[in-house]
Amino acid sequence: MPQSLSLPDSLPVPHDDGACAHLRGLKLPQLALPTTAGSTVDFSSLPGRSVIFFYPKTGVPGKNPPPSWDAIPGARGCTPQNCSFRDEHANLLEAGVKQVFGASTQSSDYQREALERLHLPYLLVSDEKLAFTHTLNLPTFEFEGEILIKRLTLIVDDGVITHVLYPVFPPDKSAADTLDWIKQHPAKTTKV
Repeated sequence: MPQSLSLPDSLPVPHDDGACAHLRGLKLPQLALPTTAGSTVDFSSLPGRSVIFFYPKTGVPGKNPPPSWDAIPGARGCTPQNCSFRDEHANLLEAGVKQVFGASTQSSDYQREALERLHLPYLLVSDEKLAFTHTLNLPTFEFEGEILIKRLTLIVDDGVITHVLYPVFPPDKSAADTLDWIKQHPAKTTKV
């Protein structure tokens, strides 16, 4: 049975600090990023509507995060967020999304464990070198020497950012919130 987790009730709620205000309408950069399939993806060249959700870091099975992790607004909940996109994946595709990706700064090898354990039907993408993050000036934070991406979701149409969900909270409702927005704002279809 695929895993999903509940979140503690006492998590601090992240507030919109304006760190994503510049993203809407931007063309994504041409960058080949590694995926958990051993391939690369260039988000700028994807046709149709894509959903790319960013998360700080999935946990390691059997190892609890340090208490200071839960004190960071928006840090906790990467596995529940991934599970929410797993559970809503078919509904997102039915609503017109062509592809869904999860992305973080962890290596593809690190991400592959979560992909398999959580039975994710979409690829995870690694921005381990922070090329995508720095090019778009995505919001980040540092934790124990690692630069991690703050939780956000990009809705992209033909390589251009149409909408940004930020901050994302609670993370386990991320996919449902994304689906709600997509249903209210269907992609404009182009004839091929």
